[in-house]
Amino acid sequence: MNRLNQLFQHKKHNLLSVYFSAGHPNLHDTTEILLSLDKAGADIVEIGIPFSDPVADGPVIQRSSHQALQNGMSLSLLFEQLKDIRKKTQIPIVLMGYLNPVLQFGIEAFCKKCQETGIDGVILPDLPPALYQQRYQPYFEETDLANILLVPPQTDDARILELDKLSKGFLYIVAASSTTGTKKGFEPYQIEYFNRLKKLNLKTPTLIGFGISDHQSFQEACRYGNGAIIGSAFIQALEKEGSLKGKIESFIGTIKSDL
Repeated sequence: MNRLNQLFQHKKHNLLSVYFSAGHPNLHDTTEILLSLDKAGADIVEIGIPFSDPVADGPVIQRSSHQALQNGMSLSLLFEQLKDIRKKTQIPIVLMGYLNPVLQFGIEAFCKKCQETGIDGVILPDLPPALYQQRYQPYFEETDLANILLVPPQTDDARILELDKLSKGFLYIVAASSTTGTKKGFEPYQIEYFNRLKKLNLKTPTLIGFGISDHQSFQEACRYGNGAIIGSAFIQALEKEGSLKGKIESFIGTIKSDL
């Protein structure tokens, strides 16, 4: 069974998914960051595939993606870095990126490589659900790879229910109509949106992302979803002085304290 499904069978609340860009801060940090996140208590790891035009991302992730490309990161190298990862950890791993690099790699080949490597899910914000159904869904299903779909705040109820049927692993609840990045607190329209989602009794677990940056915002997001996703704040923590392991343990400890 897919590790995401296994996780959600056993844990329903306060799940922490952490995003970072592969190849940042340094080209060969990917495996150490992943293993340190697992040891520190993260529940899911999202690894960003660096891309030159990350339109959904804010300045922090854009900068880390640019630095990773400057360092020499590529999708092929990422798979090479992760080829033995399942000998070391069973934490669910999700790749997040944009459609262009995946199309260049070849969607069928990409799905097979994910299965061979032990990747559990993929988030491609610019892959339209209709195109996924028409062309690519069989490749994902044959390789037991979850295609995780995003739900923006402006989505109407009927569309949310369609996405709920189509998404695997979890639904990525986009907290704000903006790019990724750290923000302070939720606004009334966001709370209304989260409550609307809860009333729909979705079958797929929900993780809330965009703007989650600290213990308080993580706790608040967990009131409305099964958990939350942190990206920009974690990347900023990685860029501070100190060892990777020490910075990651400190960051995760701060986010999950009292939980």
